Amino acid sequence: MKKIHTLIMFSLTVICAFKYADIKPAYSLKYKVTGLKEKDTVFLANYYGDKQYLKDTAIVGKEGKFVFEGKNKLDPGIYLVVLPGKQYFETIVDEQSFTMETNTTDYTRNMKVTGSVENQVFYEYLKFIVEKGARAESQRKMYDSINKKDTVAGKKLREEVIALEKEIFEYRKNFIKNNPDRLITKVFRAMSDPEIPATPKLPNGRPDSTFPYRYYKEHYWDNIDLNDDRLIRTPIFHQKLERYIKNMILQIPDSINKEADILIPKVKNEKSEIFKYIIWYITNQYETSNIMGMDAVFVHMAEKYYLAGKAYWINDDIETKIRDRYNTLRLLLLNNYAPVLSMPDTAGKYKSFTSFKTKYTVLIFWDPNCGHCQKEMPKLRDLYVQDKAKHDFEVYAVCTSVEIDPLKNFIKSNKLTFTNVYDPRNETNFRKIYDVYSTPVMYVLDQNKKIIAKRLGVEQLAEFFENYGKMIEARKKGN
Repeated sequence: MKKIHTLIMFSLTVICAFKYADIKPAYSLKYKVTGLKEKDTVFLANYYGDKQYLKDTAIVGKEGKFVFEGKNKLDPGIYLVVLPGKQYFETIVDEQSFTMETNTTDYTRNMKVTGSVENQVFYEYLKFIVEKGARAESQRKMYDSINKKDTVAGKKLREEVIALEKEIFEYRKNFIKNNPDRLITKVFRAMSDPEIPATPKLPNGRPDSTFPYRYYKEHYWDNIDLNDDRLIRTPIFHQKLERYIKNMILQIPDSINKEADILIPKVKNEKSEIFKYIIWYITNQYETSNIMGMDAVFVHMAEKYYLAGKAYWINDDIETKIRDRYNTLRLLLLNNYAPVLSMPDTAGKYKSFTSFKTKYTVLIFWDPNCGHCQKEMPKLRDLYVQDKAKHDFEVYAVCTSVEIDPLKNFIKSNKLTFTNVYDPRNETNFRKIYDVYSTPVMYVLDQNKKIIAKRLGVEQLAEFFENYGKMIEARKKGN
């Protein structure tokens, strides 16, 4: 076995040597990190959105030297050189061949760069910030310890801190001015928030309290180059996008859909990674949301982007799955009429919830063999018995199992007096129509059989009836 293993390794070495003998690698990133042990394993990873992905691996040679090489160019962005002991330093990949040298005592201060202007200006900036930042922090600590005891010394230290902060600000400002197209410059710009001007006054003389929010939101993307894909491979872009979507937009489907359609066209290249990421993030965020009604965002995004031929990154199989999901969810959005069901009860008599004349209808899909259902159905029975008249609701309970005996036994032993039906011959395809992939699943319908709530728990029902009723009354008074 040892001879075979040796032969295989020798063959692979010969193949690799032959493979690269006449082919220049598309990228060659050379490093020397004094202090690393020979034969240590190091990794090259890149940011993408909110995650980091492994791109290459190397083995440390003598004097802490190692090389990352490959036959395909690396996508530009900020990468991580990950060392043993969960240590790392960042490197910018724009140029595809360069050398960086440092040591384990201080990666930043000891960094030397050859062949990469991007990394050279990046580490010049880092060295300045590290040095000035450390001095400013030291002065702050001294100020905190003496300012109450010695006002003269405290004032002097405070002035020194302010001077250092101003020096850092001016350095960053000049850096951005002198390096306008550098990736790190675009990262710095993206990190800065828009400056909000003085709040104007309304005709009545009072300050416009909504102005700061409206101005900030309107100018949120001013400092972010949505047409530079390098930003997607930095730690900043995902943070900015998530903050905007979650914190700057009212979390209701209509608002999210409207803002998505304003934001996405700001990306001029529809074949770019940023275009792809924004669409993917919004779609995924709300398809998997636990907030009721947010599936309307998925339906909108699927219709306008994925099924309109703009999602260049998906194949036919994924498109088919998205279309299938879209066709299911679009019929189940809040305020849509509930798809009609007519199914037999345990006596074989067909019944439909359309015959109910109550203010509300609770449509629940359950299985007598489901442990969670066994707990929820008695709770629903109790609510039905105690508050049916108070809330004016009826229950249409659909058993997802085709076996009648367990259904009958559960109904009898738990005294379920509401309407219980099942589909022994799968005549209705209710699982597909109502997106039932687990049990229990609940929908609440109004008197017109429109969906007004879905996927609630039984314990949430009474509160929902109360709040929904108050909301309807408030709307009537408002009219």
